Amino acid sequence: MIAALCKLILKLVGWRVPDSLPAAERYVLIGYPHTSNMDFFIAMLAKGALGLRFHFVAKHTLFWWPLSAILRALGGMPVDRRSSNGFIGQLVQRFEEAKSRQEPFVIGMMPEGTRSYREFWRSGFYYLAGEAGVPLVAGYIDYKTKTLGFGPLTQLSGNPAEDLAQLNEFYADIQGRFPEKAAPIRFRPAPDTRT
Repeated sequence: MIAALCKLILKLVGWRVPDSLPAAERYVLIGYPHTSNMDFFIAMLAKGALGLRFHFVAKHTLFWWPLSAILRALGGMPVDRRSSNGFIGQLVQRFEEAKSRQEPFVIGMMPEGTRSYREFWRSGFYYLAGEAGVPLVAGYIDYKTKTLGFGPLTQLSGNPAEDLAQLNEFYADIQGRFPEKAAPIRFRPAPDTRT
């Protein structure tokens, strides 16, 4: 019932979703570009239409009553980006627990971390996939063609420059609602510690 309703709403507003899901039980799903509040609503409709069960991380300031109850019901997990409380380590443990129980577990993350323009991507998704030993799936919402979709399952090489170059190639023709707000696909350079 929910899937049919979500498909109908997406169809009425002109959006198309893929016919199939990534062929893995556990992975990190990234969404890019994230330039509008509408991205969340379209992604949640697609989640319902496809029957895709995933958790997503969102800034902790969004988790206030009653919105927190709705976000948690949709799979939301709060993260305080100012705190170094081992959030990635906690998620790695969740992947390990899911694997030991042979259960599916998918985490969705927006590497930009915000709808506003940023110079760099946040790297948490990259280290999460690497440390958990799970593949990465590049998800997208393309406003130019009004399609949502997934890239192939990708096992990261451990070389960020190489992996980000592949993501750059994959996302080259994907356009957000506000293209000027899309962050370049790169990580913040490590500080130069030479004296």
